[in-house]
Amino acid sequence: MQNQVSDNNSPHPQPSNSSWLAELSRTVVLSIVLALGIRTFVAEARWIPSGSMEPTLHGTPNQWEADKIIVDKLSYKFSNPQRGDIVVFSPTEELQKEQYQDAFIKRVIALPGEKVELRNGKVYIDNKALPENKYLATGQRTAIDVCTSGQQPPFLSQPVTIPANSYLVLGDNRNSSYDSRCWGVVPRENVIGRAVIRFWPLNHVGGIDKSPLYR
Repeated sequence: MQNQVSDNNSPHPQPSNSSWLAELSRTVVLSIVLALGIRTFVAEARWIPSGSMEPTLHGTPNQWEADKIIVDKLSYKFSNPQRGDIVVFSPTEELQKEQYQDAFIKRVIALPGEKVELRNGKVYIDNKALPENKYLATGQRTAIDVCTSGQQPPFLSQPVTIPANSYLVLGDNRNSSYDSRCWGVVPRENVIGRAVIRFWPLNHVGGIDKSPLYR
């Protein structure tokens, strides 16, 4: 029977506990830095806390029952939001006055320089009705009667032209969404990113919108 060879006889000395812990610490720190960098500059995961984007995105205060999405934060470094994009944005000055602090999620409806007005429950862009059948549920009307709080009269109580570097955004659940109709436009610098992928629930994993949205 052979005797067990002592580790001390190994030609390659084993690392001490202190050096192993130091290496582990460096790995953990690097992982955290990379994760924060990705979240800050590239993409981040979010969940939908309200029903303002139904039926496109299911929202509820219980995050375990809500849709979870990936927000692309990189694309808008090189391009501007387009009509139909679902965007996440930080509260505007008007919303901050109402003590809103958490990010909003809505759909871009009108772009800088465009004239917007509401007629008979529909959105008109430069005097043309916007086809919204791809994401609005049947019977949804776009009106200002949902604007029971905030500035009065509501922002879209009359035709408006969207200022430069600003966007008009609306929720897909028009009957229950506090959006640009009520408080105004979203400045470009407030846009955090675009919602591109749903990763929860598992039976709805994939892209969010059916393309093309408009014809």
